[in-house]
Amino acid sequence: MIDSRLRKLASILVNFSTKVRPGEKVLIQDNNVEAPFVQALVEAVHDAGGLPFVTLRDRAIDRALFGRATEEQMRIQAKFERDRMAEMDVYIGFTSLRNASAWSDMPGDKLDLYNRHVWKTVHIETRLPGTRWVVFRYPSPAFAQQASMSEEAFEDWYFDVCTMDYGRMSKAMDPLVDLMARTDRVRLVSPGTDLSFSIKGLPPIKCDGTMNIPDGEVYTAPVKDSVEGVIAYNTPSEKDGFCFTDIRFEFKGGRIVKATANDTARINRGLDIDAGARFVGEFAIGVNPFITKPMKETLFDEKIAGSIHFTPGNSYDDCDNGNHSALHWDIVLIQTPEWGGGEIWFDGRLVRKDGRFVVPELEGLNPENLS
Repeated sequence: MIDSRLRKLASILVNFSTKVRPGEKVLIQDNNVEAPFVQALVEAVHDAGGLPFVTLRDRAIDRALFGRATEEQMRIQAKFERDRMAEMDVYIGFTSLRNASAWSDMPGDKLDLYNRHVWKTVHIETRLPGTRWVVFRYPSPAFAQQASMSEEAFEDWYFDVCTMDYGRMSKAMDPLVDLMARTDRVRLVSPGTDLSFSIKGLPPIKCDGTMNIPDGEVYTAPVKDSVEGVIAYNTPSEKDGFCFTDIRFEFKGGRIVKATANDTARINRGLDIDAGARFVGEFAIGVNPFITKPMKETLFDEKIAGSIHFTPGNSYDDCDNGNHSALHWDIVLIQTPEWGGGEIWFDGRLVRKDGRFVVPELEGLNPENLS
């Protein structure tokens, strides 16, 4: 029997997040197979009058496939995945975490080929601009372990987070969207961080359950060449099977001119994938009240209440600052007191201190007003 909470989540993804309409083609992609939930999604798409299509993948199989693939094979893989994606109106993609380090020993040149050809062609260039999409993570035992929780407690927490009242959150985001739309200069201050940039003329976008589950951020992008200063991130960040810590970037003229981490050579290799990878494509403010600590899963960590993320790489089409790359890497800085505190300034006005909004029009986004 399918857990009723899975049916509720499937309904949210189909009817709220992507708003599937009769006759629309919907690609459901499951990485590490969770058959009952795929079944629930297929049924929800049928109920909405849509046409469901399913792709089942496995990270271990992909490791074997791509770990020895030639560039020609990557190009062919990208072509047939791109052609299929181009036929779709909606994309619903999810991963069931089994081993976050499954790709940790993939050769660096193969990861670069995969990201430059398959990921960039299929997802950045085709899915993002061409479909209504939502992505999320499935509540697996490995995910519960990564969050340092029992399976039962994690499941309860997961469904609270993923099925929260996103309509209420969306309304509370409107004043922040309005303020960001009128802002030119942003300054971020935290231990080891003093970063300034402009967001003038770049639209703020609400993430209120329509692209990610869970959700809870408002993002924009910096003017490409405006970023100056230093940012020291205080959360771990998993990328291509490796967990980076102690990430620190120095910016000049918008470009990362120095990058260090627990594996400095590895992080610089990733930032050298193309010319756009050392510029920033996104600046976002996290507000989800149910997410309060990192768990090395970006889709959750970037929504932490009291956090920001500052993203080297590609900008989104709906907030295009001119930076394009095969990389889009959301790395999180938490500014609550437990994580060292911090401040966000808009045009010389303090708007958030130690993770809490301190201007009256934004107080509705503080955790007690959303949970």
